[in-house]
Amino acid sequence: MNQSDFLQRLKEWFEQTQISYMLTGSFGSSIHGEPRATNDIDIVISATQTQLEKFFVLAQQDCYVSVEAANDALRRRTMFNIIDHKTGWKADLIFLKAHPYFAEEFHRRRLFDVFGISMFVVSPEDTILSKLVWMKETESERQFRDAVSVGLVQYHKLDLEYLQKWGIELGITELLSDVLSQVKTLIQSDKSNI
Repeated sequence: MNQSDFLQRLKEWFEQTQISYMLTGSFGSSIHGEPRATNDIDIVISATQTQLEKFFVLAQQDCYVSVEAANDALRRRTMFNIIDHKTGWKADLIFLKAHPYFAEEFHRRRLFDVFGISMFVVSPEDTILSKLVWMKETESERQFRDAVSVGLVQYHKLDLEYLQKWGIELGITELLSDVLSQVKTLIQSDKSNI
């Protein structure tokens, strides 16, 4: 089994239990920006206790899931993971947080082709914003590079007004400005090399 098979099963379980989901993290930035290999599968979910219990019944046939950790994550709006017994593929399932931005981000998710599977994925703008929020918290240069990659590939389609609005709300205006400035420089550089 490969990663796409694991994703396909997760999608089927979400649909069978009516759990709303959104692929995010490095997968999101690889879809909207420059593809890069990643073993991390980050998925935001919106689920009730009842839906979660139905999900456990399906998932525990093939995967390791700690019911206690998942229920604790539901209460605290954090995350838990699910690991395939045979392959070791892992996904972090992150509960949707109760904050206006995260509600808006989830609302703006769109269907994209992921390994030939139609899945809900975070938008390009929200990929950039979430990468910068992570960078602010972790000081990870990888997050910044991912944000630049998405900005470069999606630049002419980006909703800059949306980015600026939430950049202010999330306290990342300086980082966002750095990303957009670097993207513009790279675009100009490409044009001058033609």
